[in-house]
Amino acid sequence: MIDFGILGVVDGPWRKSWTSDDALRYAVGVGASELAFATENSSGVDQQALPTMALALTHFTEPEQIFGDVDKTRVLHAEQSLTLHRPFPVAGSVEVRRQVTDIFDKGSGALVVSRVDAADASGPLFSAVSSAFLRGEGGFGGSRGTSSRSAMPSREPDRRLEFATATNQALIYRLSGDRNRLHSDPVYAAQGGLKRPILHGLCTYGITCRLLIGAFADGDAHRVTGMTGRFTAPVIPGDVLVVDAWQEHSGVAFRTSTAAGTVVIDNGRLELAGPR
Repeated sequence: MIDFGILGVVDGPWRKSWTSDDALRYAVGVGASELAFATENSSGVDQQALPTMALALTHFTEPEQIFGDVDKTRVLHAEQSLTLHRPFPVAGSVEVRRQVTDIFDKGSGALVVSRVDAADASGPLFSAVSSAFLRGEGGFGGSRGTSSRSAMPSREPDRRLEFATATNQALIYRLSGDRNRLHSDPVYAAQGGLKRPILHGLCTYGITCRLLIGAFADGDAHRVTGMTGRFTAPVIPGDVLVVDAWQEHSGVAFRTSTAAGTVVIDNGRLELAGPR
């Protein structure tokens, strides 16, 4: 049963810190082979942190977000947005606050929307809004909310990007802090109705962001100002990911699928600043 008392309550602040090594570990977790993301001492190459690392620090890590007495194996990541107020640094420390802003009744489940804000000594660094779908927790008579779906471009994609995830991709990614057993423990995954452990949604999100930075930002992660997307299906470690992307004004619309054609992130958009 959902604890509706969490609505509107601000959790925190708590502190999250990271080092250059953490940035390298995260980059490898999302399959990076680009030297700027995966090394710190390559000749003529300055290390950069991937902006989606901000989510690895503040989502599904301690302190755990509690929705009430609900079955954790039936909680799915539904939507995610990230807004960067400044480029995400290779190392740093932030003060984090989190608030549940909405709880919607979707019938077959409940959608819990949360906002995270993080600031360092220079001020706000990033904000993020995530939605968790709690299967079987709907039907309580609440508002359904509005649809966040938007039409994707109807033309052929400007770029089609591919990445073959490794069979141990989730085991590498979990070293950045998300130790949810749905991504590593076959017995636990089966309790949630899954045939095998699945890849973290935020790992797929990070892989997608990395590919788009390479294709549309000349590999410069500092140009990313935001990213949003809706998770629609799980990825199995070892799946090949295909990102269809469309250049649009100051950003890139995208959809991520498996090579078999299953859409796994829909209604995606990456926001980019101009070249430095």
